[in-house]
Amino acid sequence: MKSRLPDGTTRIEAAKAAVADVVGKLESVRNTSSVPGYSMIDGQYKASAGTLFAEMKAFPERGEGPAASAFGLAQMMRKASANIQDGVLIPLLPPPIPGLGNAGGFEFWIQSKGNADYSEVDRITKAFVAEAKKNPALTDMTTLVNASSRQLKVTVDRDRAETLGVPVQDIYNAMQTLFGSLYVSQYNNYSRVFQVILQAEPGFRKSPEDLQRIYVRQRDGKMVPLSAVTHTSFSTGAELVARFNGFPAAKVTGNAADGYSSGQAIAAMEETAAKVLPEGFDFAWSGQAYEEKQAGSTTIVVFAFGIVMVFLILAAQYEAWGLPFSVITAVPFGIFGALVAIWLRGLENDIYFQVGLVTLIGLAAKNAILIVEFAVLKLEEGLPPLEAAVEAARLRLRPIVMTSLAFIMGAVPLAIATGAGANSRHSIGTGLIGGMIGATTLALFFVPLFFVLIQKLSKKKADKKEPPKAAEQEASHA
Repeated sequence: MKSRLPDGTTRIEAAKAAVADVVGKLESVRNTSSVPGYSMIDGQYKASAGTLFAEMKAFPERGEGPAASAFGLAQMMRKASANIQDGVLIPLLPPPIPGLGNAGGFEFWIQSKGNADYSEVDRITKAFVAEAKKNPALTDMTTLVNASSRQLKVTVDRDRAETLGVPVQDIYNAMQTLFGSLYVSQYNNYSRVFQVILQAEPGFRKSPEDLQRIYVRQRDGKMVPLSAVTHTSFSTGAELVARFNGFPAAKVTGNAADGYSSGQAIAAMEETAAKVLPEGFDFAWSGQAYEEKQAGSTTIVVFAFGIVMVFLILAAQYEAWGLPFSVITAVPFGIFGALVAIWLRGLENDIYFQVGLVTLIGLAAKNAILIVEFAVLKLEEGLPPLEAAVEAARLRLRPIVMTSLAFIMGAVPLAIATGAGANSRHSIGTGLIGGMIGATTLALFFVPLFFVLIQKLSKKKADKKEPPKAAEQEASHA
């Protein structure tokens, strides 16, 4: 999590202690460790920011309730820190895929592609965040852009420096070295290479008055105080000027709200951008959201290829193009059952649920194959299509129910799983259970119906082709 204070403040230690006290009292937290002065969201070191890591207890020790999961713990931290007056607490989860972003959720960049200055970027970004917070699909909307941070401006009096014989470059070098840092050399010790970096002690570079204690050398060798050739004044400006894809930009982070998927959150952000961003501004994604956008249509392609493969295998098995359609008609009922199941449980349509949907293609087709296969046998025995379909459904009812119940019971542990990775197993298990219930109950009635319809259509098509063949035969006999 990240704690943010007003710009330029020096109360980070007090804020860190207050946050650690609040977080440490949560029952699922074992201990905390902090890094004052580091902002995890933008990866910058600043005096007004700090990062605190909360280590959770083992799963058996967490108990039950919202605090048992990392997401629930983040929500509790947000509520528990509402009374902290020393700063703003921003709970962050680690990224699901290490290396894609600094934290969980999405990373959204607002870019200025025109001539707008950074203060305009600040205004547009904050207006965008305010509008995005109204969308129910989004939560934890945060941006750290700030174009009105208090800054100390040091102006070099070049004429006076020239009069006193002080090189202007030496003035800048002195300020860079003592108030910033300067790498000068390196040395070897204990088989390691150490860098030599010059910098003034913290106590001598924390206020504007410290400029009066720094001296620079004149050309004739005498020393002149730095304050004699510089003027200081306070102004406002951008705390950090970020760029993305080469454009001045501001990063916005957030999460999908409860009951919404990451894809819905991405769509909500893009809708808000189309509504709020004026001409000359654009947006871009980074981290996991960017990869998700790049692979957004992969699931549809995989699902389509799964259905095509099942169709081709069945066509080869039955040596016909019509019968596989009777089997494929069971797949939509399985998908319908899966969608209803996750909707009733309040889960998201995530990648794990979509993996379960691909599995359902084969499972739903399996039940339909049992019916169609026996219906074909009954047709070969001379029964009409309707009677053959009804008889096949009657004969295969018990095997279908038994195999479906066996699979459903096997998926129950996934649906009620606890511990690490429980959310992914919930999505897979719940989707499979709902899909099998739908494919078993609904498909048992509709697959025979579609079988009869396809048989009738095939018969009509065959009847239309027979007259030309008969006419050709008569002509050949003549």
